[in-house]
Amino acid sequence: MERHFEKELENLKSNLIRMGSLVDAQLGSACRALFEGDIARAREVMQADTEVDRFDTMIDRQCQDIFALTQPVAIDLRLLMSALKINSQLERIGDIAVNIAERVEPLAPFRAFLMETKLSEMAGVARIMVRDSLDAFIHNDPSRATRVLVSDDVVDTLDGGIFRAMIDRMEQNHELIRAAGHVLILSRHLERLADHATNIAEDVIFLVEARLVKHHEGDKSRA
Repeated sequence: MERHFEKELENLKSNLIRMGSLVDAQLGSACRALFEGDIARAREVMQADTEVDRFDTMIDRQCQDIFALTQPVAIDLRLLMSALKINSQLERIGDIAVNIAERVEPLAPFRAFLMETKLSEMAGVARIMVRDSLDAFIHNDPSRATRVLVSDDVVDTLDGGIFRAMIDRMEQNHELIRAAGHVLILSRHLERLADHATNIAEDVIFLVEARLVKHHEGDKSRA
């Protein structure tokens, strides 16, 4: 029975890692489509979202079955609790990849304007945060998770700068109002992406060190 339980936990973690890899690939494709104006790639991202949803449902069911059939304690219980939360964060990151992809077509005619913004830099930092949070989970590495928490402030600063810049551009050139509006929405999506990465990092620290850092110093209120 104990050996079966260990296999179930290993399978659960394996599925989470596979889902994380899928979501990271989707996110990478969405960002490339955005900054390259690749509408066909963006459509592929939107169509592939069903696979992320499939993993989400499967992992939720796995956790429910393990809770129902066993009595996990200590580190195993923390793994199950963290798995449920990380699964939810990954599903939302997948949704953000779709949201980014949906902005590719309307922004395709404004690629030069898009590249003038700091959106590419913000996307780069947020993507590294996602990857680091997943690596922290795979390797049980709380130090890498802590780096993710620190990077959240960088994304917040970029988000604020983009907001002010887009307001200025809309005031200066009314023909850019629609494009700037899409950039503002994308900036908010990337800010939320960084929040989800931060949440995963917090779950890793809880899993490995049994320490809650949800309200870590310097954290901002999240809507």
